[in-house]
Amino acid sequence: MRKRVDIYTDGACSGNPGAGGWCAILIYNNHEKIVSGFENFTTNNRMELLSVVKGLKELKESCYVSIYSDSSYVTNAFILGWINYWRSHEWYTKSRNEVKNRDLWEDLIEESEKHIVNIIKVKGHSDNFYNNRCDEIAKFEIKKNNL
Repeated sequence: MRKRVDIYTDGACSGNPGAGGWCAILIYNNHEKIVSGFENFTTNNRMELLSVVKGLKELKESCYVSIYSDSSYVTNAFILGWINYWRSHEWYTKSRNEVKNRDLWEDLIEESEKHIVNIIKVKGHSDNFYNNRCDEIAKFEIKKNNL
């Protein structure tokens, strides 16, 4: 039987591009695991994507995963089917621009295919406890690494 895991994610950037931080909080049976990190020169969208990729990479076996993100960039790619379009059109958008952050999208696809994934859009900076914690940790990563 597959385990059910919730993953809350968020990314932050000081400047865009600029110093960036990311965080994922994994929850399984009332146990939490926090993973977070920093990149010196990046964008907010890369940090949002990286938080999901890093969260999924923590899973050691195939699971039912609910991913909670406040990023429309991340959630719409799944919910609105952008990823399927990009893949079938050699990583070009409908306006014929190259898809940005292709490397992370490909990592995300690879990791998500190992699991049964449900993407859930949450409202950022509101009353979602875990989303707010991820935001605080991602911002702290920037602060502690960008002194």
